[in-house]
Amino acid sequence: MSAPYACQPTESRGRRWPERMSTFRSPWQRDRDRIIHSSAFRRLKHKTQVFVEHNEGYRGDYYRTRLTHTIEVAQVARTIAGTLGLNTDLAETVALAHDLGHPPFGHTGEDALAALMEPYGGFDHNAQALRIVTRLERHYADFDGLNLTWESLEGIAKHNGPIVGTGPTGGPVTGPLPYALADVNAEWDLELHTNASAEAQVAAVADDVAYNHHDLHDGLRAGLFTEEDLAGLPVVGDAFAEVDRLHPGLDLMRRRHEALRRVFGVMVEDVIAVAQNRLTGLQPQSVQDIRDMDGPIIRFSKPLYQNLKAIKRFLFQRMYRAPSVVVERKRVTEMLNGLFPLFLSDPSKMPETWFLAAEQAGDETQRARIVLDYVAGMTDRFAIQEAERLL
Repeated sequence: MSAPYACQPTESRGRRWPERMSTFRSPWQRDRDRIIHSSAFRRLKHKTQVFVEHNEGYRGDYYRTRLTHTIEVAQVARTIAGTLGLNTDLAETVALAHDLGHPPFGHTGEDALAALMEPYGGFDHNAQALRIVTRLERHYADFDGLNLTWESLEGIAKHNGPIVGTGPTGGPVTGPLPYALADVNAEWDLELHTNASAEAQVAAVADDVAYNHHDLHDGLRAGLFTEEDLAGLPVVGDAFAEVDRLHPGLDLMRRRHEALRRVFGVMVEDVIAVAQNRLTGLQPQSVQDIRDMDGPIIRFSKPLYQNLKAIKRFLFQRMYRAPSVVVERKRVTEMLNGLFPLFLSDPSKMPETWFLAAEQAGDETQRARIVLDYVAGMTDRFAIQEAERLL
């Protein structure tokens, strides 16, 4: 039974371009299916989280990609949403779409493209996800994009909190909107000053749960740190100690898996317990009550949040800025720093469709945004191939 503050399919605000209702799928099941069948979703298979594809130091198909990460986020989102009586289809839809706007080479690629695009309106992967689902996916006869529902677009835009007005931590959100977000919002008001639905908030927390868990796993696998290095970390150290107590002498891989699944469970159970307590205390009676709250209703407890900050500091030092990863960051940044200005100065280096679009651009800013769409859509593999071919 759904909660009164859950999004209801019958109360959806609909789509930008009206369509006949499906006879067997809810609006958010339909959104989910369109995302899964999109080109951008398929490309997540060859976009990486931390380790760049074909990195000589980290060979193998074991490490997470954007696609496997996204599937893990969707699984966590469905679990939390279902437990809280929320709409699991909407939570899953936002989870599946949340990383569609990521460029090649993870956050390193985003940093490089943000710097390159600074004169032309900047780059933000959440805003780019909106641009993809409203403009760049061009498969349907009646519209550009996927024509997702208002609630799905709102969730993509605001799952991390309000965009304008008061921010999720109570402070003001300042600075201009990313142009990709401003364009969409000008056509259809996403109410950027409010919180997102509880379902979208669940997707955001599920993202944190997934990457906190799998980055520990991938870092161990890559040899960037050891189980002994993790012993002093909150939550993680306790998990390994419990496994050793219950299963002494367990082999390395099973011990690692048993400990990290306990870390995973601690995070999920904490989010659910905090949400249940807050929902019981605040008694929201509608989706709008959730949107109008001072802050998110779905979040970690303060003690666990502090513990996760300690884990993130460790990962930043030992994994995200490990010497071998920093070398790779520099290498792929140089690739993007070469490809972007090359395409901007000579659009004929791009495929014909992109070349014609760039040639018809009204000014350099519009041309740069077309080049950005092309480069940001590349997989790691394709970006490396293009750099080797053209640079």
